[in-house]
Amino acid sequence: MFADWPILSLTIWLPIIGGVLVLASGDKSVNATRWTALAISILTFVASLPLYSSFNSSTAEMQFVERAPWITLFNIEYYLGIDGISMPLILLTTFITVFVIIAAWEVIQYKPASYLAAFLIMEGVMVGVFSALDAMLFYVFWEAMLIPMFLIIGVWGGPNRVYATIKFFLYTFFGSVFMLVALIYMYFQSGSFDILAFHDLKLGLSEQILIFIAFLLAFAVKVPMWPVHTWLPDAHVEAPTGGSVILAAIMLKIGGYGFLRFSLPISPDASHQLDWLIISLSLIAVVYIGFVALVQQDMKKLIAYSSIAHMGFVTLGFFIVFTITANPNIETGAMLGVQGGMVQMVSHGFISAALFLCVGVLYDRVHSRDISAYGGVVNTMPVFAGLMVFFAMANAGLPGTSGFVGEFMVILASFRADFWYAFLAATTLIIGAAYTLWMVKRVVFGEVANDNVAALQDISSRELLILGSLALAVLMLGLWPGPLVEVMDASIANLLKHIAVSKL
Repeated sequence: MFADWPILSLTIWLPIIGGVLVLASGDKSVNATRWTALAISILTFVASLPLYSSFNSSTAEMQFVERAPWITLFNIEYYLGIDGISMPLILLTTFITVFVIIAAWEVIQYKPASYLAAFLIMEGVMVGVFSALDAMLFYVFWEAMLIPMFLIIGVWGGPNRVYATIKFFLYTFFGSVFMLVALIYMYFQSGSFDILAFHDLKLGLSEQILIFIAFLLAFAVKVPMWPVHTWLPDAHVEAPTGGSVILAAIMLKIGGYGFLRFSLPISPDASHQLDWLIISLSLIAVVYIGFVALVQQDMKKLIAYSSIAHMGFVTLGFFIVFTITANPNIETGAMLGVQGGMVQMVSHGFISAALFLCVGVLYDRVHSRDISAYGGVVNTMPVFAGLMVFFAMANAGLPGTSGFVGEFMVILASFRADFWYAFLAATTLIIGAAYTLWMVKRVVFGEVANDNVAALQDISSRELLILGSLALAVLMLGLWPGPLVEVMDASIANLLKHIAVSKL
């Protein structure tokens, strides 16, 4: 029914135009501004729902395609479309943005219109990244993401926000320059910026390796992978709660998406040659960064390092496919790895958003993120404590929650590739439980630590709506991942079929 409608354009431009209108309305009537921003975010989410309800999961073809000339001199098009890989990430984006707007309701008092507008504009731009099928359009959206996030951290961030924003900008912009060079090179080889045409472009091994490295520099910073991860903890600590939520829940996923849309299909032989590098960096992220998280005293920093460790599973799942090809179980093993990586991206979007919002709830009341500033929160905030413990368990990979599904699928796939990959990946079940539950033990349980904690009020109905909705999403995906896995099946199978054929 909706297949011929311009739903993608609506989902991109509704929040961008709405954000501009919210910005123009200013802070004269703060309440009206908040309600307008919320209405726009809800309308955007509703507008994105047909992408799932009318999605044909039996085909790997691009759906909801929109195509129009843009810059004809260079054959650049306004070309949009989605498959089973990009669609879940668009829905995640529109879903999480609604809660970011609600979370800012009473907390952001300084320039609220600008704050809300930045998130709405960023929502549209991120949907554009996931739906762009023209490489130059993708690059414009990719770079445009930096501007609102730069402002969100730089204007509403903590005391070291200037340092954090500049570091964030330089890291991400540096990687993007190499990606642009690779895109321009492929344009001269193919005559267009069509990403799907790039997938079929015949490239030599040396060309593929250089293109793969160019993409790696862009996507590894976004994920972020070790050792280019150091910008993330600084950005998270200084960012306001909403900034941390979008950064962890959506922006990190764009790096993982880039590997599936660009690196693997465009340079399959280079990906095969260099899979050992990505697997090694992924396992270092899972194990080493897990230990780094264990010693953190700042809750936001701990969750930030936890994000790096959990995203290690994503890249591991994507690149063990080449090691599995040596075994007879290629189809099930490789499918399981990529599916597991995708499920992990969506699951981490829910869980990381919820954990950062939990820290935000405490910070709004006590104005401290230090673990040592708390203790015995369960005595004064029992409802909040129950939700925080639930999200902590999900972060540690408790069966029945979404945190278990993706990690379990990647570990199973790793067994098909190499026992030691699976063994090292499985250590996260111990290390993740250690740092997450240790934080919860010190913050939530025990005797009431001080007068600040004794004076705490339990969560409001607004906060309960946000955390309760995310808890439901984590539980539903954990107990019933089928609907998510089914929509990805055909697209992932097509990708694996594509990368199994050498371009040499």
